[in-house]
Amino acid sequence: MTRAVQTTADGTMGALDEPLLLRDADRVKEHQQDDGPTSSDRSDEAGTDLPVVAQAAGPEQKAAPTPAAPAPMPLPRAAAYLLAGIVIAITQGLGSSLISANTQYVGGEIGTTSVETSWLIAAFMVPRASLPLLLIKIRTQFGLRRFAEVGAVAYVLSLLVSFWMHDLTSAIVVQFLAGVAAAPMSTLAFLYLLEPFPPTLKMRVGLSLALTLITLGSPLAQIVSPSLIDIGLPHGFSLLSLGLALVCLALVTRLPLTPQPQAKVISLLDIVSYLLVAVGFGGLTVAFVTGTGYWWLEARWLGILLVVSIMALTMTAAIELNRKAPLLDIRWLTSPAIVHLTGALLVFRVVLSEQTSGAPGLFQQLGLGAAQMRTMYVVIVAATLCGGALCAMIMKPGREGRIHLVALAFVAIGAWADSQATVLTRPQQMYASQAMIAFAAGLFLPPAMLKGMMSALAKGPNYLLSFIIVFLSSQSLGGLLGSAVFRSFVTLREKTHLAVLTDPIRLSDPLVAQRIGQIGAGLTPQIADPGQRNAQAVATLARDLANQAYVMAYNDAFFLIFVIAVGALTILSLHLAFLAVQTGRRTDAPVPA
Repeated sequence: MTRAVQTTADGTMGALDEPLLLRDADRVKEHQQDDGPTSSDRSDEAGTDLPVVAQAAGPEQKAAPTPAAPAPMPLPRAAAYLLAGIVIAITQGLGSSLISANTQYVGGEIGTTSVETSWLIAAFMVPRASLPLLLIKIRTQFGLRRFAEVGAVAYVLSLLVSFWMHDLTSAIVVQFLAGVAAAPMSTLAFLYLLEPFPPTLKMRVGLSLALTLITLGSPLAQIVSPSLIDIGLPHGFSLLSLGLALVCLALVTRLPLTPQPQAKVISLLDIVSYLLVAVGFGGLTVAFVTGTGYWWLEARWLGILLVVSIMALTMTAAIELNRKAPLLDIRWLTSPAIVHLTGALLVFRVVLSEQTSGAPGLFQQLGLGAAQMRTMYVVIVAATLCGGALCAMIMKPGREGRIHLVALAFVAIGAWADSQATVLTRPQQMYASQAMIAFAAGLFLPPAMLKGMMSALAKGPNYLLSFIIVFLSSQSLGGLLGSAVFRSFVTLREKTHLAVLTDPIRLSDPLVAQRIGQIGAGLTPQIADPGQRNAQAVATLARDLANQAYVMAYNDAFFLIFVIAVGALTILSLHLAFLAVQTGRRTDAPVPA
């Protein structure tokens, strides 16, 4: 049976060949048993075929024949599939990020406030949080070919509908449909990026390439958005996405994927469990996206929504715990190893919010536009590609912990450097720190996914679906939670700093009056009336104090990310040291006769 793996653009996964993963997992186990604990470091490739000598118990027993390796794909055809995967990955990434990267512009077009515009992001992300679970079953039951073509056509149709987006209600409906249609595109990107690689490279090069490209949607959207806005073309974002989607449709129909076995895997209780998961994940998504705007303790409906979400997920667990063939293995998901992996993924998504919500939010508060930050996003894209390339070269089973150590170290250094910002800081001063964090993002995800999949497949292929939910929830919901926590922390700290800055200020203070006079003198060429000039000077002073408070709040948030990264780095180092000691003890133990 073949299953798919997928996440959103904030931490995206596609589909993998389950029999191939099982075979690779067996090879890794044999390799470790034959060569000892450090054999993975001495091998040339993860999952490389190793010669196995059959130990015959008698003269009549013979070694099992080795299955023939699949013929390599011709280079021109492999390049075509690789190009198709890149185009699909960029298309789905841009489609999910163009709106979120230009909420102010979109809000102006449809006449909404920034808080109301956040519903567009929530509407797009709600189906993306849970649909991968259902798509895995759909792909297995109805076939890969039909899945690919229907998914591409649905994405094109959703973009055509977006031309009728003229107010908040219609925009929410359109964004929800776009989120539904975009979910299969992540899977298709993953499938096409894995298709041309031989089995020995799928889990190393293919996995790293797919995860790296699919996560580039947000910075790429920030790079191309200023040019689209400058053109002033109505529905410019939709036109770009539609053009790319039509190219994807042509590639999908022209380059069919290798067919996989089909099986009837969808049952009635699967649908019930999925609907409950959709309600639970959807409610959490809406709360995380809109909670900062409406504020957590002021909007009563936010609390009700969180209660309903928790109840739906609790009902899902109650159903799945009493099924003979559960959709999700709750007992395995709550085992110490999987809880540890989930915690690590959540922590990393939280610290990565420094790049998605930190630096962009700081510069927007200081009055910088997307065009002034474009070069910074180019640096982020380049650093992410470098991190993914390095990960493809060094990733092997057993090295996940050390790779994560390096990634956390880069995040800690970058966050500490950003915590020294001032009101005069500009993107040029953050190129190095943002490059470090982007490089760490390219390093972290592929080893984490590889480790989780190997753990799931060691228990059996049925556990793969449960691992998918762990990865999806930690990446999509974890990314939204990290951004929500970051923005909420900045809001609270800004209020505190502003109160401290403004408390000692009195208009009767000679120094304050002198400062207001200096500001007013600079406004003399624009404002002739002394009263208006003085009022404008007071407003300018208040705005300067607010900007200073926001910078101090962002510095506090950056420093908090630094502390979390250092804490995670310390815990991981102790964990790896403990494992090394245990391995040494087992190695030194006398072998019984």
